[in-house]
Amino acid sequence: MSDLKGRARELLRRFKGDQYAFGEGVLPEVGPMTAQVGRRALLVGRIRSEWFRPHLDVVRRSLWDAGVEIVREVEGAKPNAPREDVYRLEGHILHTRAEVVVSVESGSGIDACKAASVLATFGDLDAEIDSYFGVGQVTRMCEQTGRTVLPVVAVMTAASSAAHLTKYSNVTDPVSGQKKLIVDDAIVPPRAVFDYALTHTQPISLTLDGGLDGVSHCLEVYLGAKGEAAATVEPIALTGIELILQGLPRLAKELSDKEGRELVALGTDLGGYAIMVGGTSGAHLNSFSFVKYLSHGRACALMNPYYTVFFSPAVEDRVRKVGEVYQRLGYGRADLGSLSGKDLGIAVAEAMIEFNRRIGFPTSLKEVDGLDREALEAALRAAKDPQLESKLQNMPVPLTTEDVDRYMGAVLEAAWEGDLRRIVLREG
Repeated sequence: MSDLKGRARELLRRFKGDQYAFGEGVLPEVGPMTAQVGRRALLVGRIRSEWFRPHLDVVRRSLWDAGVEIVREVEGAKPNAPREDVYRLEGHILHTRAEVVVSVESGSGIDACKAASVLATFGDLDAEIDSYFGVGQVTRMCEQTGRTVLPVVAVMTAASSAAHLTKYSNVTDPVSGQKKLIVDDAIVPPRAVFDYALTHTQPISLTLDGGLDGVSHCLEVYLGAKGEAAATVEPIALTGIELILQGLPRLAKELSDKEGRELVALGTDLGGYAIMVGGTSGAHLNSFSFVKYLSHGRACALMNPYYTVFFSPAVEDRVRKVGEVYQRLGYGRADLGSLSGKDLGIAVAEAMIEFNRRIGFPTSLKEVDGLDREALEAALRAAKDPQLESKLQNMPVPLTTEDVDRYMGAVLEAAWEGDLRRIVLREG
Protein backbone atom coordinates (compact mmCIF):
# COMPACT_ATOMS: atom_id res chain seq x y z
CA MET A 1 0.00 0.00 0.00
CA SER A 2 2.73 2.49 0.95
CA ASP A 3 4.58 1.69 -2.30
CA LEU A 4 1.42 2.42 -4.31
CA LYS A 5 0.88 5.76 -2.54
CA GLY A 6 4.56 6.64 -2.88
CA ARG A 7 4.42 5.94 -6.59
CA ALA A 8 1.36 8.19 -6.90
CA ARG A 9 3.01 11.08 -5.05
CA GLU A 10 6.11 10.84 -7.21
CA LEU A 11 4.00 10.88 -10.39
CA LEU A 12 2.13 13.97 -9.19
CA ARG A 13 5.36 15.78 -8.29
CA ARG A 14 6.70 14.99 -11.74
CA PHE A 15 3.46 16.35 -13.23
CA LYS A 16 3.08 19.67 -11.39
CA GLY A 17 6.28 20.32 -9.44
CA ASP A 18 6.07 23.23 -7.02
CA GLN A 19 2.95 24.62 -8.70
CA TYR A 20 0.76 22.18 -6.77
CA ALA A 21 0.42 21.66 -3.01
CA PHE A 22 -1.36 18.41 -2.12
CA GLY A 23 -1.89 16.16 0.90
CA GLU A 24 -3.26 16.75 4.39
CA GLY A 25 -2.72 20.15 6.03
CA VAL A 26 -1.74 22.18 2.94
CA LEU A 27 -4.69 24.63 2.87
CA PRO A 28 -2.53 27.52 4.26
CA GLU A 29 -0.49 27.31 1.04
CA VAL A 30 -3.32 29.12 -0.79
CA GLY A 31 -1.94 32.56 0.10
CA PRO A 32 1.67 32.03 -1.01
CA MET A 33 0.49 30.29 -4.18
CA THR A 34 -1.90 33.13 -5.03
CA ALA A 35 0.69 35.84 -4.36
CA GLN A 36 2.83 34.34 -7.12
CA VAL A 37 0.20 35.19 -9.77
CA GLY A 38 -1.81 38.21 -8.49
CA ARG A 39 -2.41 40.58 -5.58
CA ARG A 40 -6.11 41.45 -6.01
CA ALA A 41 -8.18 38.31 -5.57
CA LEU A 42 -11.83 37.51 -6.15
CA LEU A 43 -12.53 34.73 -3.62
CA VAL A 44 -15.16 32.26 -4.83
CA GLY A 45 -16.59 29.41 -2.79
CA ARG A 46 -19.42 28.16 -0.60
CA ILE A 47 -19.47 31.44 1.30
CA ARG A 48 -22.83 30.73 3.00
CA SER A 49 -22.06 27.10 3.85
CA GLU A 50 -21.62 26.24 7.52
CA TRP A 51 -19.23 23.43 6.51
CA PHE A 52 -17.12 25.88 4.54
CA ARG A 53 -16.83 28.57 7.22
CA PRO A 54 -13.77 27.28 9.14
CA HIS A 55 -11.96 26.53 5.87
CA LEU A 56 -12.86 30.01 4.60
CA ASP A 57 -11.22 31.49 7.68
CA VAL A 58 -8.00 29.58 6.94
CA VAL A 59 -8.02 30.75 3.32
CA ARG A 60 -8.69 34.38 4.27
CA ARG A 61 -5.88 34.42 6.81
CA SER A 62 -3.50 32.78 4.37
CA LEU A 63 -4.27 35.35 1.66
CA TRP A 64 -3.92 38.30 4.05
CA ASP A 65 -0.64 36.99 5.47
CA ALA A 66 0.71 36.68 1.91
CA GLY A 67 -0.20 40.27 1.09
CA VAL A 68 -3.13 39.41 -1.19
CA GLU A 69 -6.15 41.74 -1.07
CA ILE A 70 -9.56 40.03 -1.20
CA VAL A 71 -11.58 42.41 -3.38
CA ARG A 72 -14.84 40.50 -2.95
CA GLU A 73 -16.16 37.16 -1.69
CA VAL A 74 -18.66 35.50 -4.00
CA GLU A 75 -20.84 32.40 -3.82
CA GLY A 76 -19.69 29.73 -6.28
CA ALA A 77 -21.54 27.93 -9.05
CA LYS A 78 -24.25 25.35 -8.63
CA PRO A 79 -23.58 21.68 -9.58
CA ASN A 80 -22.67 21.05 -13.22
CA ALA A 81 -21.57 24.68 -13.73
CA PRO A 82 -24.75 26.18 -15.23
CA ARG A 83 -23.97 28.82 -17.82
CA GLU A 84 -25.85 31.54 -15.90
CA ASP A 85 -23.37 31.10 -13.04
CA VAL A 86 -20.51 31.51 -15.49
CA TYR A 87 -21.91 34.86 -16.66
CA ARG A 88 -22.58 35.91 -13.05
CA LEU A 89 -18.99 35.20 -12.04
CA GLU A 90 -17.69 37.03 -15.12
CA GLY A 91 -19.59 40.10 -13.91
CA HIS A 92 -17.92 39.94 -10.50
CA ILE A 93 -14.48 39.65 -12.09
CA LEU A 94 -15.06 42.67 -14.31
CA HIS A 95 -16.66 44.89 -11.64
CA THR A 96 -13.95 44.22 -9.05
CA ARG A 97 -11.04 44.41 -11.53
CA ALA A 98 -9.62 41.30 -9.91
CA GLU A 99 -6.13 40.17 -10.96
CA VAL A 100 -6.73 36.57 -9.94
CA VAL A 101 -9.67 34.32 -9.07
CA VAL A 102 -9.24 32.05 -6.05
CA SER A 103 -11.77 29.25 -6.47
CA VAL A 104 -12.17 27.15 -3.30
CA GLU A 105 -14.66 24.63 -4.62
CA SER A 106 -15.28 21.20 -6.10
CA GLY A 107 -14.98 20.46 -9.80
CA SER A 108 -18.09 22.24 -11.11
CA GLY A 109 -17.22 25.40 -9.20
CA ILE A 110 -13.68 25.46 -10.53
CA ASP A 111 -14.93 24.76 -14.06
CA ALA A 112 -17.30 27.74 -13.82
CA CYS A 113 -14.47 30.02 -12.66
CA LYS A 114 -12.25 28.88 -15.53
CA ALA A 115 -14.99 29.66 -18.05
CA ALA A 116 -15.81 32.98 -16.37
CA SER A 117 -12.14 33.99 -16.56
CA VAL A 118 -12.17 33.29 -20.29
CA LEU A 119 -15.20 35.51 -20.78
CA ALA A 120 -13.73 38.25 -18.59
CA THR A 121 -10.59 38.18 -20.72
CA PHE A 122 -12.18 38.18 -24.17
CA GLY A 123 -15.80 39.22 -23.61
CA ASP A 124 -15.30 42.61 -25.24
CA LEU A 125 -14.56 40.72 -28.46
CA ASP A 126 -16.93 37.77 -28.11
CA ALA A 127 -19.25 37.62 -25.10
CA GLU A 128 -20.86 34.22 -25.87
CA ILE A 129 -19.52 31.22 -23.96
CA ASP A 130 -20.50 28.95 -26.88
CA SER A 131 -17.68 30.45 -28.96
CA TYR A 132 -15.08 28.90 -26.67
CA PHE A 133 -16.39 25.33 -26.57
CA GLY A 134 -14.28 22.72 -28.33
CA VAL A 135 -10.52 22.29 -28.55
CA GLY A 136 -8.09 25.20 -28.67
CA GLN A 137 -10.53 28.07 -29.17
CA VAL A 138 -9.19 30.00 -26.16
CA THR A 139 -5.58 29.61 -27.32
CA ARG A 140 -6.64 30.93 -30.73
CA MET A 141 -8.01 34.06 -29.05
CA CYS A 142 -4.82 34.45 -27.02
CA GLU A 143 -2.72 34.27 -30.16
CA GLN A 144 -4.91 36.75 -32.04
CA THR A 145 -5.01 39.32 -29.23
CA GLY A 146 -1.74 38.86 -27.33
CA ARG A 147 -3.76 38.45 -24.12
CA THR A 148 -3.50 35.74 -21.47
CA VAL A 149 -6.47 34.35 -19.57
CA LEU A 150 -7.05 35.84 -16.12
CA PRO A 151 -5.46 33.27 -13.76
CA VAL A 152 -7.50 30.98 -11.54
CA VAL A 153 -5.86 29.56 -8.42
CA ALA A 154 -7.83 26.33 -7.99
CA VAL A 155 -8.31 25.06 -4.44
CA MET A 156 -10.02 21.69 -4.72
CA THR A 157 -12.40 20.51 -2.00
CA ALA A 158 -13.51 17.13 -3.41
CA ALA A 159 -11.79 14.03 -4.77
CA SER A 160 -13.40 13.84 -8.18
CA SER A 161 -12.86 15.62 -11.50
CA ALA A 162 -9.36 17.03 -10.82
CA ALA A 163 -10.53 20.30 -12.37
CA HIS A 164 -7.79 22.02 -10.35
CA LEU A 165 -5.12 20.36 -12.50
CA THR A 166 -6.53 20.29 -16.00
CA LYS A 167 -7.33 22.09 -19.25
CA TYR A 168 -11.03 21.22 -19.13
CA SER A 169 -14.09 23.29 -18.23
CA ASN A 170 -17.52 21.67 -18.39
CA VAL A 171 -20.48 24.06 -18.65
CA THR A 172 -24.15 23.03 -18.70
CA ASP A 173 -27.18 24.50 -20.44
CA PRO A 174 -29.90 23.72 -17.85
CA VAL A 175 -32.70 24.19 -20.43
CA SER A 176 -31.48 21.51 -22.83
CA GLY A 177 -29.76 19.46 -20.13
CA GLN A 178 -26.65 19.24 -22.33
CA LYS A 179 -23.14 19.76 -21.05
CA LYS A 180 -20.41 21.17 -23.31
CA LEU A 181 -16.69 21.43 -22.91
CA ILE A 182 -13.81 23.86 -23.24
CA VAL A 183 -10.56 21.95 -23.82
CA ASP A 184 -7.56 24.27 -23.79
CA ASP A 185 -4.11 24.50 -22.21
CA ALA A 186 -4.72 28.24 -21.79
CA ILE A 187 -7.18 27.59 -18.94
CA VAL A 188 -5.00 25.29 -16.82
CA PRO A 189 -4.83 26.84 -13.32
CA PRO A 190 -1.26 28.17 -12.89
CA ARG A 191 -1.32 27.21 -9.19
CA ALA A 192 -3.40 24.61 -7.34
CA VAL A 193 -3.96 23.38 -3.79
CA PHE A 194 -5.78 20.27 -2.57
CA ASP A 195 -5.86 19.63 1.16
CA TYR A 196 -7.03 16.02 1.30
CA ALA A 197 -8.42 16.63 4.80
CA LEU A 198 -11.23 18.63 3.17
CA THR A 199 -12.63 15.36 1.80
CA HIS A 200 -13.02 13.71 5.22
CA THR A 201 -16.60 14.92 5.64
CA GLN A 202 -17.80 14.30 2.10
CA PRO A 203 -21.07 12.31 1.94
CA ILE A 204 -20.89 8.80 0.54
CA SER A 205 -22.75 9.68 -2.69
CA LEU A 206 -20.27 12.43 -3.61
CA THR A 207 -17.37 10.21 -2.57
CA LEU A 208 -18.43 7.33 -4.81
CA ASP A 209 -19.37 9.56 -7.76
CA GLY A 210 -16.08 11.42 -7.58
CA GLY A 211 -14.00 8.28 -7.26
CA LEU A 212 -15.59 6.64 -10.27
CA ASP A 213 -15.08 9.83 -12.29
CA GLY A 214 -11.38 9.44 -11.49
CA VAL A 215 -11.41 5.80 -12.62
CA SER A 216 -13.10 6.91 -15.85
CA HIS A 217 -10.40 9.50 -16.53
CA CYS A 218 -7.67 6.92 -16.08
CA LEU A 219 -9.44 4.19 -18.04
CA GLU A 220 -10.62 6.22 -21.02
CA VAL A 221 -7.30 7.98 -21.54
CA TYR A 222 -5.31 4.76 -21.17
CA LEU A 223 -7.42 2.80 -23.63
CA GLY A 224 -7.46 5.64 -26.17
CA ALA A 225 -3.85 6.87 -25.93
CA LYS A 226 -1.89 6.99 -29.18
CA GLY A 227 1.84 6.54 -29.82
CA GLU A 228 4.25 7.56 -27.05
CA ALA A 229 1.37 8.82 -24.90
CA ALA A 230 0.31 5.20 -24.29
CA ALA A 231 3.58 4.37 -22.52
CA THR A 232 3.50 7.65 -20.59
CA VAL A 233 -0.04 7.21 -19.30
CA GLU A 234 0.11 3.49 -18.42
CA PRO A 235 1.68 3.84 -14.93
CA ILE A 236 -0.46 6.91 -14.23
CA ALA A 237 -3.70 5.21 -15.20
CA LEU A 238 -3.13 1.78 -13.69
CA THR A 239 -1.89 3.29 -10.41
CA GLY A 240 -4.86 5.67 -10.27
CA ILE A 241 -7.39 2.91 -10.94
CA GLU A 242 -5.91 0.64 -8.28
CA LEU A 243 -5.82 3.42 -5.65
CA ILE A 244 -9.48 4.27 -6.18
CA LEU A 245 -10.64 0.66 -6.33
CA GLN A 246 -8.91 0.07 -3.00
CA GLY A 247 -10.19 3.26 -1.40
CA LEU A 248 -13.88 3.32 -2.29
CA PRO A 249 -14.89 0.00 -0.67
CA ARG A 250 -13.11 1.09 2.52
CA LEU A 251 -15.09 4.33 2.54
CA ALA A 252 -18.34 2.52 1.76
CA LYS A 253 -17.81 0.59 5.01
CA GLU A 254 -16.39 3.46 7.09
CA LEU A 255 -16.78 6.98 5.75
CA SER A 256 -14.21 8.40 8.16
CA ASP A 257 -11.42 6.02 7.02
CA LYS A 258 -8.57 8.52 6.53
CA GLU A 259 -6.40 6.16 4.51
CA GLY A 260 -9.34 5.42 2.22
CA ARG A 261 -9.74 9.17 1.72
CA GLU A 262 -6.07 9.54 0.82
CA LEU A 263 -6.21 6.63 -1.62
CA VAL A 264 -9.16 8.13 -3.49
CA ALA A 265 -7.71 11.65 -3.49
CA LEU A 266 -4.39 10.45 -4.90
CA GLY A 267 -6.18 8.30 -7.46
CA THR A 268 -8.45 11.09 -8.70
CA ASP A 269 -5.46 13.44 -8.90
CA LEU A 270 -3.79 10.87 -11.14
CA GLY A 271 -6.98 10.90 -13.19
CA GLY A 272 -6.32 14.61 -13.68
CA TYR A 273 -2.78 13.85 -14.78
CA ALA A 274 -4.11 11.26 -17.22
CA ILE A 275 -6.48 13.69 -18.95
CA MET A 276 -3.60 16.09 -19.47
CA VAL A 277 -1.75 13.34 -21.37
CA GLY A 278 -4.71 12.24 -23.48
CA GLY A 279 -8.47 12.65 -23.74
CA THR A 280 -11.58 10.88 -22.50
CA SER A 281 -13.99 9.36 -24.97
CA GLY A 282 -17.31 7.54 -25.25
CA ALA A 283 -18.50 7.29 -21.66
CA HIS A 284 -17.68 10.93 -20.94
CA LEU A 285 -19.38 12.03 -24.15
CA ASN A 286 -22.58 10.17 -23.26
CA SER A 287 -22.50 11.42 -19.68
CA PHE A 288 -22.92 14.99 -20.97
CA SER A 289 -26.37 14.00 -22.26
CA PHE A 290 -27.43 12.21 -19.08
CA VAL A 291 -26.82 15.16 -16.75
CA LYS A 292 -30.57 15.40 -15.89
CA TYR A 293 -30.66 11.81 -14.67
CA LEU A 294 -27.25 10.81 -13.35
CA SER A 295 -24.26 12.44 -11.73
CA HIS A 296 -21.29 12.66 -14.08
CA GLY A 297 -19.20 10.03 -12.26
CA ARG A 298 -22.13 7.61 -12.05
CA ALA A 299 -22.92 7.98 -15.74
CA CYS A 300 -19.30 7.33 -16.72
CA ALA A 301 -19.06 4.33 -14.40
CA LEU A 302 -22.20 2.85 -15.92
CA MET A 303 -21.10 3.31 -19.54
CA ASN A 304 -17.43 2.37 -19.36
CA PRO A 305 -17.85 -1.42 -19.15
CA TYR A 306 -19.85 -1.36 -22.39
CA TYR A 307 -17.26 0.77 -24.18
CA THR A 308 -14.52 -1.52 -22.88
CA VAL A 309 -16.12 -4.38 -24.83
CA PHE A 310 -16.34 -2.22 -27.96
CA PHE A 311 -12.70 -1.15 -27.65
CA SER A 312 -11.19 -4.47 -26.58
CA PRO A 313 -10.21 -5.91 -30.00
CA ALA A 314 -8.22 -2.72 -30.75
CA VAL A 315 -6.36 -2.55 -27.41
CA GLU A 316 -6.33 -6.09 -26.02
CA ASP A 317 -3.11 -5.71 -24.04
CA ARG A 318 -4.36 -2.62 -22.22
CA VAL A 319 -7.78 -4.09 -21.49
CA ARG A 320 -6.09 -7.17 -20.06
CA LYS A 321 -3.90 -5.04 -17.78
CA VAL A 322 -6.94 -3.17 -16.50
CA GLY A 323 -8.68 -6.49 -15.91
CA GLU A 324 -5.70 -7.73 -13.92
CA VAL A 325 -6.04 -4.75 -11.56
CA TYR A 326 -9.68 -5.63 -10.94
CA GLN A 327 -8.84 -9.31 -10.46
CA ARG A 328 -6.04 -8.52 -8.03
CA LEU A 329 -8.61 -6.78 -5.87
CA GLY A 330 -11.16 -9.61 -6.06
CA TYR A 331 -13.39 -8.69 -9.02
CA GLY A 332 -13.88 -11.05 -11.96
CA ARG A 333 -12.95 -14.69 -12.22
CA ALA A 334 -12.21 -15.37 -15.90
CA ASP A 335 -8.79 -16.54 -17.13
CA LEU A 336 -7.85 -13.34 -18.93
CA GLY A 337 -4.72 -14.85 -20.44
CA SER A 338 -6.79 -17.28 -22.54
CA LEU A 339 -9.22 -14.66 -23.86
CA SER A 340 -9.03 -12.16 -26.69
CA GLY A 341 -11.17 -9.70 -28.62
CA LYS A 342 -14.77 -9.29 -27.57
CA ASP A 343 -14.60 -12.18 -25.10
CA LEU A 344 -11.74 -10.49 -23.24
CA GLY A 345 -13.67 -7.22 -23.20
CA ILE A 346 -16.75 -8.93 -21.78
CA ALA A 347 -14.74 -10.61 -19.01
CA VAL A 348 -13.15 -7.32 -17.94
CA ALA A 349 -16.46 -5.46 -18.28
CA GLU A 350 -18.10 -8.05 -16.03
CA ALA A 351 -15.46 -7.36 -13.35
CA MET A 352 -16.12 -3.62 -13.67
CA ILE A 353 -19.87 -4.18 -13.39
CA GLU A 354 -19.33 -6.40 -10.34
CA PHE A 355 -17.46 -3.55 -8.64
CA ASN A 356 -20.19 -1.05 -9.54
CA ARG A 357 -22.89 -3.38 -8.23
CA ARG A 358 -21.07 -3.91 -4.92
CA ILE A 359 -20.99 -0.17 -4.23
CA GLY A 360 -24.64 0.25 -5.19
CA PHE A 361 -24.30 1.86 -8.62
CA PRO A 362 -26.75 1.10 -11.43
CA THR A 363 -25.40 -1.25 -14.07
CA SER A 364 -27.90 -0.60 -16.89
CA LEU A 365 -29.53 2.57 -18.17
CA LYS A 366 -33.07 1.25 -17.79
CA GLU A 367 -32.50 1.09 -14.01
CA VAL A 368 -32.07 4.88 -13.85
CA ASP A 369 -35.14 6.80 -12.70
CA GLY A 370 -36.54 9.09 -15.37
CA LEU A 371 -34.10 8.08 -18.09
CA ASP A 372 -35.94 6.84 -21.18
CA ARG A 373 -35.13 6.01 -24.76
CA GLU A 374 -35.39 9.66 -25.78
CA ALA A 375 -32.28 10.23 -23.66
CA LEU A 376 -30.48 7.64 -25.81
CA GLU A 377 -31.53 9.52 -28.95
CA ALA A 378 -30.36 12.78 -27.40
CA ALA A 379 -26.99 11.18 -26.64
CA LEU A 380 -26.62 10.12 -30.27
CA ARG A 381 -27.52 13.61 -31.50
CA ALA A 382 -25.00 15.19 -29.11
CA ALA A 383 -22.26 12.83 -30.30
CA LYS A 384 -22.59 14.39 -33.76
CA ASP A 385 -21.99 17.93 -32.46
CA PRO A 386 -18.70 19.24 -33.96
CA GLN A 387 -17.79 20.86 -30.61
CA LEU A 388 -17.70 17.39 -29.02
CA GLU A 389 -15.90 15.67 -31.91
CA SER A 390 -12.70 15.25 -29.85
CA LYS A 391 -14.42 12.56 -27.79
CA LEU A 392 -15.15 10.49 -30.89
CA GLN A 393 -11.57 10.83 -32.09
CA ASN A 394 -10.11 9.91 -28.69
CA MET A 395 -11.64 6.44 -28.86
CA PRO A 396 -9.37 3.43 -29.47
CA VAL A 397 -11.86 2.76 -32.28
CA PRO A 398 -12.33 6.32 -33.63
CA LEU A 399 -15.79 7.11 -34.96
CA THR A 400 -17.04 9.68 -37.43
CA THR A 401 -20.46 11.25 -37.14
CA GLU A 402 -21.62 8.83 -39.84
CA ASP A 403 -20.64 5.88 -37.59
CA VAL A 404 -22.41 7.12 -34.49
CA ASP A 405 -25.87 5.63 -34.99
CA ARG A 406 -24.65 2.13 -35.81
CA TYR A 407 -21.82 1.63 -33.34
CA MET A 408 -22.52 4.04 -30.49
CA GLY A 409 -26.20 3.23 -30.89
CA ALA A 410 -25.42 -0.45 -30.26
CA VAL A 411 -23.32 0.42 -27.19
CA LEU A 412 -26.19 2.49 -25.78
CA GLU A 413 -28.68 -0.29 -26.50
CA ALA A 414 -26.43 -2.77 -24.70
CA ALA A 415 -26.15 -0.41 -21.75
CA TRP A 416 -29.93 0.07 -21.73
CA GLU A 417 -30.56 -3.66 -21.49
CA GLY A 418 -27.49 -4.52 -19.42
CA ASP A 419 -26.45 -7.02 -22.13
CA LEU A 420 -22.77 -6.81 -23.10
CA ARG A 421 -23.23 -9.16 -26.07
CA ARG A 422 -25.44 -6.67 -27.90
CA ILE A 423 -22.40 -4.54 -28.69
CA VAL A 424 -21.51 -4.49 -32.40
CA LEU A 425 -17.80 -4.48 -33.17
CA ARG A 426 -16.45 -2.34 -35.94
CA GLU A 427 -14.83 -4.36 -38.70
CA GLY A 428 -11.41 -3.54 -40.14
